[in-house]
Amino acid sequence: MKIIPIKYSEEKLIEQVKQQNRLAQKQLYDRFSPSLLSTCRQYIKDIHEAEDVMLMGFMKIFQNINQFQFAGSFEGWMRRIMIYESIDFIRQKKQITFTEDVSYKEESHFENDSLYEVEAIQKLIDDLPEGCKMVFVLSIVEGYKHQEIAEMLQISIGTSKSQLAHARKLLQERIQLQDKKIL
Repeated sequence: MKIIPIKYSEEKLIEQVKQQNRLAQKQLYDRFSPSLLSTCRQYIKDIHEAEDVMLMGFMKIFQNINQFQFAGSFEGWMRRIMIYESIDFIRQKKQITFTEDVSYKEESHFENDSLYEVEAIQKLIDDLPEGCKMVFVLSIVEGYKHQEIAEMLQISIGTSKSQLAHARKLLQERIQLQDKKIL
């Protein structure tokens, strides 16, 4: 029995996709579409719109696959494309608004004694104003720094920080409201 390392398998698949092999493209899609749909869903509330954005992202992946040089994570490279596609989609719908007057003040993190299911947490995030939601997801979920977020969204670093603080505050308030309803 011959064991093929996963890394080699992924590299071979990418090379076949670069040669526009349709079967390889389908295998790539089948392997990564669930996680990349999840990435799009973090930004886009409607699952059908998130699926559309993911499909457009895969088109860009297939069109630009030759730009991937095996430097870094392939999945990370694809996630970045999906993030930019999601941001572009929201921009086109003119759904992003940022409030400049929210003062930046770092709030404490959520209390650890509140247990929520993934769907409940996603619903709370979905209900945030679009600007807050995007900054929150880019910072907390994706791990981007405020400088990177500011560049991606074409806002100031201060706006990024204030939107994150505002998102945290809103989430904390909503979690506390949920906790009171449960008790």
